[in-house]
Amino acid sequence: MQTPAMGASEPMFNLPRVVVLLAGVMVAMQFIQILLPTEESLQFLLALAFIPARYSGAAAELPGGYLTAITSFVTYMLVHAGWVHLLVNLMWMAAFGSPVAQRLGDWRFLSFSALCGIAGALTHLAFHFGEMTPVVGASAAISGQMAAAMRFVFGARPWGEADLAQVPLEGLTKTLSDPRILTVLVFWVVLNAVFGLGVVSIAGTEGDIAWEAHIGGFLFGLLCFGFFDTGSKQPVPQQS
Repeated sequence: MQTPAMGASEPMFNLPRVVVLLAGVMVAMQFIQILLPTEESLQFLLALAFIPARYSGAAAELPGGYLTAITSFVTYMLVHAGWVHLLVNLMWMAAFGSPVAQRLGDWRFLSFSALCGIAGALTHLAFHFGEMTPVVGASAAISGQMAAAMRFVFGARPWGEADLAQVPLEGLTKTLSDPRILTVLVFWVVLNAVFGLGVVSIAGTEGDIAWEAHIGGFLFGLLCFGFFDTGSKQPVPQQS
């Protein structure tokens, strides 16, 4: 008996299985934080969070010790600063992560998303080396998913179900010259600037927006998606 490969199942509630799975893990992490006593909840969050000070000699003093200097590059994406922070990320992942997951399949999607998040953490580290402020949330990975989606979703048929694997992957030049994509990109940059610079805050969350991590994840997704992509590389002929 053969076990079906990941990615072969039908989407659940119109969302790919892997997106639902990731959402479930993040929700579970949020419930763990709520159920733990206050001090233990904080220690749990800090052990999973990405903290730049770990790389300037403070790793032994922080929850999780030296091991978290490695694991937090990934684990910080699974925990959030509150329910609002989590729900906003889940909505963005459903919108942009779903088409990418449908195109890549589960394992490639997980690998791609993880590397987007790692790229975001490294970018944040470059700007905030040695700082104690923890970074949490999947926003960097989702920013990479958004960048990847922009390279093919606008080529899908506007009506009906399109096989996203058959939609051609646009080159970077064409992607960055498409007015629709530029509109989304400008909106996203402004949104990051507004929240990242503290002009306004999101109710129910604490701390600043790690916009550098978002930029790092986005750039990785935009520039490197082609290495993961298994979809069509050729334009789809138009019927007259």
